[in-house]
Amino acid sequence: MAVAAEKTKAAHDLIAEGAPIPSQARFRSFSESTAEDWAAILSKGGEHKSHVLELCLEHLDKLKQPEPGYPVDRYEHSLQTATRAWRDGQSGDDQMIAAALLHDIGDFFAPYNHGEFCAAILKPYVRPEIFWTVKHHEMFQGYHFFHHLGGDRNARDAVRDHPFAETCRRFCDDWDQTAFDPAYDTMPLEAFLPSLQRVFAKPLRQVYDRVQEN
Repeated sequence: MAVAAEKTKAAHDLIAEGAPIPSQARFRSFSESTAEDWAAILSKGGEHKSHVLELCLEHLDKLKQPEPGYPVDRYEHSLQTATRAWRDGQSGDDQMIAAALLHDIGDFFAPYNHGEFCAAILKPYVRPEIFWTVKHHEMFQGYHFFHHLGGDRNARDAVRDHPFAETCRRFCDDWDQTAFDPAYDTMPLEAFLPSLQRVFAKPLRQVYDRVQEN
């Protein structure tokens, strides 16, 4: 009678069982690492230290730099976008509020594709609909001004049949492209911090999980 092979124990199993765990991992390359090594890392919190929210807020603050020619700076624009989303029925959707507030923080690193940059940061923490909306918001936003720059304002029609296209359209048409009003009663950052803290408290998926479609 064949004997079933014993399932290899993962690092989490070793920790849960109270098994002996080394104080530090001993591998010289990932290929020679063991579950015991990873249990050592996990027990020290090495897989859970995250500064994502802190860094996002730092780069949001950098958007306070004046934007020559624009009615408001990008920091005010970001707060105003989040405020408009909040007042348009999204106050209970932490992920959408986070997207509205942080959608432009990639401008420094990726001025020509900041949507993709920011979407990559948010991807582990938000549902596919939010990820897709942030990734494509530049294309959808362009409907309102690309033609003034010699571009195709209807570029977003290429993905109009996507199941998340309407969410992205609403994000841009109703909140993002309207958020340049110097006289608007914008909510302060503090109003949105609880939403951000809940979103970044724990990722919805890990790198070894199946990632959502683009």
